[in-house]
Amino acid sequence: MVATVHNLIIIGAGPAGYSAAIYAQRAGLKPILIQGSEPGGQLMQTTDVDNYPGFTTILGPTLMMNMHAQVDNLGVEIIADVIESVDFSKKPLQLKGMNSSYSCKSVIIATGSSAKWLKIPSENTFKGFGISACATCDGFFFKNKNVAVIGGGNTAVEEALYLSKIAKKVVLIHRRDELRAEQILQDTLFKTKNIEILWNKVVTEFQGVAGELTELQSLLLTDTKNKKQQILKVDGAFIAIGHTPNTKFLQGQVDLDSDGYITSYNNSTLVTLQGKPLLGVFAAGDVNDKIYRQAITSAGSGCKAALDAQQYLLRK
Repeated sequence: MVATVHNLIIIGAGPAGYSAAIYAQRAGLKPILIQGSEPGGQLMQTTDVDNYPGFTTILGPTLMMNMHAQVDNLGVEIIADVIESVDFSKKPLQLKGMNSSYSCKSVIIATGSSAKWLKIPSENTFKGFGISACATCDGFFFKNKNVAVIGGGNTAVEEALYLSKIAKKVVLIHRRDELRAEQILQDTLFKTKNIEILWNKVVTEFQGVAGELTELQSLLLTDTKNKKQQILKVDGAFIAIGHTPNTKFLQGQVDLDSDGYITSYNNSTLVTLQGKPLLGVFAAGDVNDKIYRQAITSAGSGCKAALDAQQYLLRK
């Protein structure tokens, strides 16, 4: 039996993947969308979203369900599978999933990235109810309130500075006695009056009300040197210890930077291998964006990747 060779396979069902599917289907490419292990992506962990155009406010999961419904309504074939490995050295391109194998003329990788979490039991209780991994996304909800930022690198300092313009007070919690962030960021941080730094501290528990009205109220901190504990009352906490792009299954098949993000060719959505364009393989969303990481920028790059794939297939 000869395997079906699809025009386009989209890997990932977040804003980038869904947007790519919409544009590809409207272009008559008949794409298939493989959902991956986290359909909906990071927005499934978010509550209110009020910075996505067209909605005064909308729940993150609802926004993703709307995107799914739109893709489904257009007739895109959506497959519940997880791609475990690929072979881009062959034509057609080969993808191996947990449930099946696939062949295609082109592929859009939209597997996103995952925020790094502290991995303490109480963290899951308050995710989306006071705990966030994105100040740009959720900072607005803490206007004139007290918040904490956990981390010590560029991301943490940038989040703290961003929040300092919104929140009443920002407490930066770092497990060491010096920051890893760039000096220019540190200089700005130390000059910002409503930012306090707690050195040599780790969060050991998130505390608050759980249940129908879940609400984060405080953090239990432990000193890394003397093991003394203290309670810090906060309205919100932002985990800023970095993101991990979901690219392990691509090792050796595309160029990845030192942080694991896909490298694009000449600022396009086309990816590279050994510094050269890898024809037919495109990337969209957080999987190759370590700067913006917003739903709208991911959706926009999904559109671009679909249009690039369309032009590639027209030339074949």
